[in-house]
Amino acid sequence: MLKILLPAFCLVFAIDMHAQQGTEPVKLTDMLKIKSVTALSLTADGSKAVIGINSIEADNENKGEYKYVNQLWMMPSDGSAPPTQLTTRENASQPAWSPDGKELVFVRFTEGKPQLFLLSLNGGEPRQITRSKYGASSPKWSRDGKQLLFSASIPLRELIKDSILNPGRKAPEWAVEKPGIANNQVFSNPSVKADPDGNLEEVRAWLETNVTDRKAKVVTRLDFQDETDVNAEMSFNHFFTLGIAPDARPVALTKGFFSFGSAEFTADGKQVILTGDINSRQHPDRALETGIYLVNSDGSGMTTLLWEQGKAFANPRISNSGKWIAFQYGPSLKNKVGIPVLGIMSISGDKNSITDIPFDRIKTSLTWSADDKYVYFTSPSNGGTPVYRADVKTKKVEQLTDQNGGITSFDLVGNKLILSKVEVADPAEVYLADAAAKNMKRITDLNTGWLKSKKLSFPEKQTFVNEKGMTVEYWVMKPSNFEPGKKYPLLLEIHGGPAAMWGPGEASMWHEYQYYCSKGYGVVYCNPRGSGGYGVDFLRGNILDWGTGPTNDVLTALDKAVAQGWADTSKLLVTGGSYAGYLVAWIVGHDNRFKAACAQRGVYDLPTFFGEGNAWRLVPGYFGGYPWQDSTRTVLSRESPINYVQNIRTPFIIFHGENDRRTGFVQSEMLYRSLKVLDRPVEYVRHPGGTHELTRSGNNRQRMDQMLRTWEFFERWINTAK
Repeated sequence: MLKILLPAFCLVFAIDMHAQQGTEPVKLTDMLKIKSVTALSLTADGSKAVIGINSIEADNENKGEYKYVNQLWMMPSDGSAPPTQLTTRENASQPAWSPDGKELVFVRFTEGKPQLFLLSLNGGEPRQITRSKYGASSPKWSRDGKQLLFSASIPLRELIKDSILNPGRKAPEWAVEKPGIANNQVFSNPSVKADPDGNLEEVRAWLETNVTDRKAKVVTRLDFQDETDVNAEMSFNHFFTLGIAPDARPVALTKGFFSFGSAEFTADGKQVILTGDINSRQHPDRALETGIYLVNSDGSGMTTLLWEQGKAFANPRISNSGKWIAFQYGPSLKNKVGIPVLGIMSISGDKNSITDIPFDRIKTSLTWSADDKYVYFTSPSNGGTPVYRADVKTKKVEQLTDQNGGITSFDLVGNKLILSKVEVADPAEVYLADAAAKNMKRITDLNTGWLKSKKLSFPEKQTFVNEKGMTVEYWVMKPSNFEPGKKYPLLLEIHGGPAAMWGPGEASMWHEYQYYCSKGYGVVYCNPRGSGGYGVDFLRGNILDWGTGPTNDVLTALDKAVAQGWADTSKLLVTGGSYAGYLVAWIVGHDNRFKAACAQRGVYDLPTFFGEGNAWRLVPGYFGGYPWQDSTRTVLSRESPINYVQNIRTPFIIFHGENDRRTGFVQSEMLYRSLKVLDRPVEYVRHPGGTHELTRSGNNRQRMDQMLRTWEFFERWINTAK
């Protein structure tokens, strides 16, 4: 059962925010002023909070460039004093309080590796406490404060040689998939001399040196692309414990050719609960199951709590009493479109004790209340990301914060709930409330200062029912200086995913929306079928239908915004990235209403995407098969925008990062060349070094370039430039 805050609150909130408006437009360079919250944690007594704050500063070593700076700040949780800066110089992240609140461990890069540093609040410089050749990340304390837990990523070639993590220095048990060669012959014997003119073993040793020296990439694995490049290497995430004494050495908790996910100490500190897969003997790229395990804090006695063929168990969190585990589970297939189930189980591992808590939304950041009565979590829902809590006994789910904002992180200690929130009025601030999210007050001023003078546009939420009977939500933003009776350009913004969700609490779009509204454009965006945040049926609403159905939804939202009467229908524009880049190309191949269009980092030919993108599992997940299968090939051809390129006459600008391996970039070249051959008005922009995350966390000059270049392109065609 779900409690929803009264709509009247939302209305009063919007009116109140409008009353605080300044007069200055939001400028392009205002994106450099935005500070965001990257971490948030309370001490065990709830008296102090550590806040990770990300800002953008001029890079004095590189003229014209801007760098991200992430530092840790501390403040009283009641907001009685402003934050004080704890770290300086090199970036600091992933803070974790000691149980007594007197020390803070965090991660900082040094000599090219992440390492753990310990900061005493009594004064002095942070002390480096790990010097792992593999690095150290994700620190957590035992509840008695005597041990730390951390993870490290170990490359396969290093793991082969590590006698502690790989006792006996054996080859993996699973097939390494080197065709025609037995597993025990894959890795050359280090005692063999490398000689290109030698015998077979010596030739193999010489070839191996070329791989080590990066003269060759030899690909034999299924998942050979990472976010930025073709990557033939494999790495394995392992966990270690570390005492806090200066001479303490890390103890390996996990070993072997397995990767382990989230981990935390049990209440007594004698064991660690973690996720991974030690049951399967398949290659890790093919073994998609994950289980939940317990291991002693000295690395001995690993036992399986939950593991089943065809299932994935993830994100276990131990209750404060130490008796219960909250976790999520569902089908293990990565190409399955669905929503994991929230489960509660005794830490004894009794499967008969599992209780499911129904909630038809994605759940993140599971957190127990002090009395074990509730499990708190955030969940994208209806355009916002509220905090919810599930009553373990009654199975009722209660919504605690509204859907006008996005909660990006939170922590709960006793009756104190601290959270960071994105909303239209402010892209990031920290708030304090009680455990029911009542009596909420803002305790930071990260962005309020520069925002006071700005004239913002606030979205108006609307809905319609599509031909499938689904209720689709959309938001309309008028130009910041809107005047009744005037006509304005209208920009249709489309989200990616396709399972993403946009709304007033979407941090990545805050500046872009306000920038276009300040330039005199209206903005309309919606969550078409296939979006997250509306339950599993809505999420699966675009299976076998990436183009026509979602297009109907976003164009209906546009039509309804136009029907308000203030939009100039001769100046309609459209933009979107990733899956939305796909949808923009699809739309302009089927509809000629737009004056200009912009597609960013998109997918345009689905069979090619299957080969060149590391998100290739979307193809079997949404279209039921593979390009070589007759029935699937027909669907992929029908659903690929490149096959309608001859119909595109809309002026079109296409963006892609040169290191974007999530979608791949060959398709963008193919779309551009096809349009050039057809002599259509098209421009293609590549950003060197840019990845799929360019507009969110990429080089700041390139972020500015893409937004400004898009606006300039639009202006050419709507003729509003002064």
